[in-house]
Amino acid sequence: MITIIRTNSKNKDFLKLVKNLDTDLAMRDGEEHAFYSRFNKVDRINHVIIAYVDGIAMGCGAIKKMAPKTMEIKRMYVMPNARAKGLATKILSELEEWAMELVFESCILETGKRQPEAIRLYKKNGYKSIANYGPYIGVDNSLCFKKEFIIDSED
Repeated sequence: MITIIRTNSKNKDFLKLVKNLDTDLAMRDGEEHAFYSRFNKVDRINHVIIAYVDGIAMGCGAIKKMAPKTMEIKRMYVMPNARAKGLATKILSELEEWAMELVFESCILETGKRQPEAIRLYKKNGYKSIANYGPYIGVDNSLCFKKEFIIDSED
């Protein structure tokens, strides 16, 4: 059974998952990992999603305000033994729903070229390639994406 909770970056399960994420990224990014780790601090993230499978924390993701109407997706991770089962899509959908509830109109994110499964996830879920933003401008390994939400307006 899958349970999704909303929390913040002080959650112990989130911190454990992020430690696994950082280990995975350090292997993938090699020497470039130190550059990326500067932008992935988790001490002040107020919007965190954790996915539990049968009571065990198996995945996470977060959103952080980037601009007045844009949230940035951060710290997306699913444990290797829970991958390819739709968990990342559930986490991503919950993050998007939360962003819309907070009246944001889009989400942006950065991922690395060495993360093909992440690239497929984002494209499959309607994210479009955009020019690299902020600290990722000019970074060859970075790919940036954006998804704009369709906001129902009742006139």
